[in-house]
Amino acid sequence: MTTTSPRQALVIGASRGLGLVLAGELVRRGWRVIATTRRGGGELPVNSDASHGRLHIETLEMTSSEQVAALRERLDGHRLDLLFVNAAIDRGNLPIDEVPTDMFAEVMITNALSPLRVLEALRGLVVPGGTVAVMSSEQGSISRNTEDGYELYKASKAALNQLMRSYATRHTGDGHTKLLIDPGHNRTRLGGPDAPLTPQESIPAVADVLETQAGAPGLQFLDRHGRTVPW
Repeated sequence: MTTTSPRQALVIGASRGLGLVLAGELVRRGWRVIATTRRGGGELPVNSDASHGRLHIETLEMTSSEQVAALRERLDGHRLDLLFVNAAIDRGNLPIDEVPTDMFAEVMITNALSPLRVLEALRGLVVPGGTVAVMSSEQGSISRNTEDGYELYKASKAALNQLMRSYATRHTGDGHTKLLIDPGHNRTRLGGPDAPLTPQESIPAVADVLETQAGAPGLQFLDRHGRTVPW
């Protein structure tokens, strides 16, 4: 009789909100999960204690190349079925001409540049047929940008999508499924208190998409129902 090893995921940015719930949902489905947080405390250690060894915590400041390299070294020998990057910031609803240069750089580095640096650093841990995924947003869809507001955030997500397209082009044929995920508008610190969804409502659907799409070729930009989001 043979036994199958549990699937293993690395969730970058899991201290709260969507990432926290995603890590917990994958554990509930039988995955072993490595989850990163910028600092200690919060719900993640509590969830880890209750996971019977299936949820392991690593500390990571994603914008630090040195910390990303150190994480890669610590995880040497691990084999991932899923590498998921969930991290984003928003600095308010300013018209682009009022956005300070340092704010523009901060948002672009966090939301667009750093996720791709993480993918490049850690993609070697992903098994053939595994999935590399990034949490994007409908706000990054250029064709759906028909309402004003949140110009910097939208631009950062559009940049993320474009960089992920370049990543997919550069690594075509590597055997990895590549996904950009739009989880919908959720009541998180980023999404605000008036959003129509909670992470507990949206993330199980996101996990369904991740599991259903495993092994699919190429790059897809999908919502939580598995529907294509237009670029």
